[in-house]
Amino acid sequence: MSRLFDRIYGCLAGAFIGSAMGAAVEGWSWQDIKAKYGVLQELLPYSHYEHINKPGSGRLRPPGTTEDGVERIKLLVLSMGEKGRRITAQDLGTTWLKYINPDNFGVQMEPCDEILYRVVASGINPAYAGLYTDFLGIISFARSCHPVGLINACNPEEAYKDVWDVGRLYQPLHGGGLDWASVVACSIAYATRPDATVDGVVDTALKYAPGDGRHKLEMALNLAQKSQDIFELREKFDPIYSGKGIRYSFSWGEEVVPKGLAIFYVTKGDLKSAIIGGVNFGRDTDCCAAIASGIAGAFSGISGIPDEWIEGVDRATKENEYTVSKLTIRENAEIIYKALVGEREAAKEYIKLLEE
Repeated sequence: MSRLFDRIYGCLAGAFIGSAMGAAVEGWSWQDIKAKYGVLQELLPYSHYEHINKPGSGRLRPPGTTEDGVERIKLLVLSMGEKGRRITAQDLGTTWLKYINPDNFGVQMEPCDEILYRVVASGINPAYAGLYTDFLGIISFARSCHPVGLINACNPEEAYKDVWDVGRLYQPLHGGGLDWASVVACSIAYATRPDATVDGVVDTALKYAPGDGRHKLEMALNLAQKSQDIFELREKFDPIYSGKGIRYSFSWGEEVVPKGLAIFYVTKGDLKSAIIGGVNFGRDTDCCAAIASGIAGAFSGISGIPDEWIEGVDRATKENEYTVSKLTIRENAEIIYKALVGEREAAKEYIKLLEE
């Protein structure tokens, strides 16, 4: 496979596997994870809370089953596949209406996304949907924006622009949600460069960090620089983030994105280590793992990932009657790669036109 495809495949594999493995202990403290599993590094069956009038929401999900964040990734990929290029908010809104079964909110997708879908389905411009979110600054798009970074491989500046267009379906321009998504997508775009370094990823993240939140990223990276491994690092975060009792209390961009970058740094961008680190970090484990390992996969590629992890996620996907797409991880990567080739060819035509 080409080096660029390897990075795309690694990024998506990290996000999918990290989400599936982390979902089994989502909301747990790292102390509880350690007490139960020591170091969790396998795909486990799991159940989520049961929603009223939502048959299937409390079902036991087979090992490798991904969650709501990967549904958002899949929808971005499907939209890019249909257009064959970078997408807009309007493109993604059209994809929502085509592929989302609204009965699956609360079953496979989060209830917090349902009102956004209803806004788009009503005929309102998709770019305004994020204005109706109940959760300003939530991690929903930042932990799912990987395809935006990948379709802009090697070009963080264009990734930044796309976040602030496409991301409007999930968050408004204010509130912080898109600021933190920019950090993730731009880090992924830079990480695909052939000359990318761990420090370069960090510098890119800091460049696109929100002005009122940069100190949180600097704090997290400072802790990472003083830690020998992921296990020492997670203990240092305990006194800083401990909110609970409020819905999605551990799922805000200002917490999870800095944690993800810190895990990437302390694992030196190794994909397998980043997955294990995020899964065992406690609190929003699936989102944390998706961010850390997505960036790591874009940086180091797919090598080192156990075949059984990939096969387990692909198998669970094929069995999942509630997902928006049953494509394998590799098939999703192929769609993005093809769309990226489309972007490259369009750029060549544009340059040729200017030269003429």
